[in-house]
Amino acid sequence: MSESAHIPVLMDEVLAALDPKPGQTLVDCTAGLGGHSSRIAQRLGPSGRVVLFDLDAGNLARATETVGVALGDPARVVPIHRSFAWVERELAQRGITGDLLLADLGFASNQMDDPQRGFSFRQDGPLDMRLDPSGPVTAADLIAQLPERELADLIFRYGEDRLSRRIARTIVEERQKQPMSTTGRLASVVEQAYPPAARRGPIHAATRTFQALRIAVNDEIGNLESLLAAIVRQSESHEWLSAGARVAIISFHSLEDRPVKQAFAQLASSERARLIHRKPVFASEGEIARNARSRSARLRALELL
Repeated sequence: MSESAHIPVLMDEVLAALDPKPGQTLVDCTAGLGGHSSRIAQRLGPSGRVVLFDLDAGNLARATETVGVALGDPARVVPIHRSFAWVERELAQRGITGDLLLADLGFASNQMDDPQRGFSFRQDGPLDMRLDPSGPVTAADLIAQLPERELADLIFRYGEDRLSRRIARTIVEERQKQPMSTTGRLASVVEQAYPPAARRGPIHAATRTFQALRIAVNDEIGNLESLLAAIVRQSESHEWLSAGARVAIISFHSLEDRPVKQAFAQLASSERARLIHRKPVFASEGEIARNARSRSARLRALELL
């Protein structure tokens, strides 16, 4: 999928939840290719401001340009090449207070579709999986270095695969014969660990293992928990999120959605926030038909009081 074909998920639902107004400040925690933030920027206008976080420097540069055009004043775009786990500190240092916060926990199409990034086994490529290509640890490093028990625990915790121990044992046996450095080889080895009947399931046998490695390489759950903790803290002080700020988070699996649901429920029960949706919002059948990647997306949103 080309950049021009990149489709932001739940776009109409995000606009309805955040309800952007001219002159407001948007904090986009996951800029990607700028799909969501450029649409929101059109409503903010040149008196608005957009802060973009992303670990992928290339995507951040593209998003900065796209959003600058949509906003009408490129100087009002603030790109930050860092994880959104640092959002509280980065905004405080700049004296910026956000009125809207969005985090789309999925991946940009160019990341998933580029075999050199190693996120997918649809095409063979290096076993990388780093959102930030300059990061210190790749998926190949974890496969090569983790003891069998730690590897099994990782696959079970982040991939929720019941065959995690069997998979880890097979990986350790195979890596002793030949190092695993490509997505195709790892996918093949994981498939070997599955009983023949289980290989015919609706998803590829390696899907959960790839998810687990990607989450571990990028500390995705740890970063999300840091973001949620910062939002909970700022619901009282309003140092980097204003009173009345709206927050929208799009998750794609239960490991992401669970902590979001819990944090939002905590804020609502303590009367520090109002849930905009009592239940998560899913993509319509029409959107799923246009963009299959929206099938697992779910949106939760709230307004700080």
